[in-house]
Amino acid sequence: MDRVQMVLLGLPLFLFCSDLLNLFTPPPSKPQSPSQDYQHHHPEVKPVQPPIRQQSSPDFAAPINNKKAVGYGTTVTISFCSSCSYKGNAITMKKMLETHFPGINVVLSNHPPPLPKRILSKAVPFVLAGVVGITMAGERVFPMLGYTTPPQWYLYLRDNKFGTVASAWVISNMAQSYLQSTGAFEVYCNGDPVFSKLQELRFPGELELKDVIDKRLQTSSLGEDIENYWSQ
Repeated sequence: MDRVQMVLLGLPLFLFCSDLLNLFTPPPSKPQSPSQDYQHHHPEVKPVQPPIRQQSSPDFAAPINNKKAVGYGTTVTISFCSSCSYKGNAITMKKMLETHFPGINVVLSNHPPPLPKRILSKAVPFVLAGVVGITMAGERVFPMLGYTTPPQWYLYLRDNKFGTVASAWVISNMAQSYLQSTGAFEVYCNGDPVFSKLQELRFPGELELKDVIDKRLQTSSLGEDIENYWSQ
């Protein structure tokens, strides 16, 4: 086997090992906010102001605006399919809601696939490892299993090691992408579903989602006013 064939055979093996490493490596922890002890406090320099002439206070005080932010206390959750490249749409909707409803809490999360798909997606790397192992070391594996003569299909795989390993790696990636994708873009307001791409088979429009959340906020505000009235 010359150097070119070794390079072509080693590339899929390197990519396969990197996939296994990424599969079993825990996600990085969220960076902690720096402690207040390490913040540098600079003395605040106040400009010298000229003396202000005191005026007599009027008989009435200026009204104090105690009205809360429009979206205060409201949580909107956008559960989307991260493997379907829907993160950009989710970030756009998040910015739009935070702009129109100050104080609202928008949470982005990955919509997990069903349990059978999750189990199968975890089994794909092990199947790939078995195919690569048999292809590269079948002469030692089959005698240990009691086969004096390797089967005919193994001889074909042995004669085409590079094509077999590369094809198995491509097929495994396609299988994992299919098993991890859900096509979901679900929107919840305080735990209640307000839009489902799985049911509507489309993405929500920005104006459409804004109107839906606005109606929810108005309904919630009306309920709070009624509750406060009867509690008096």
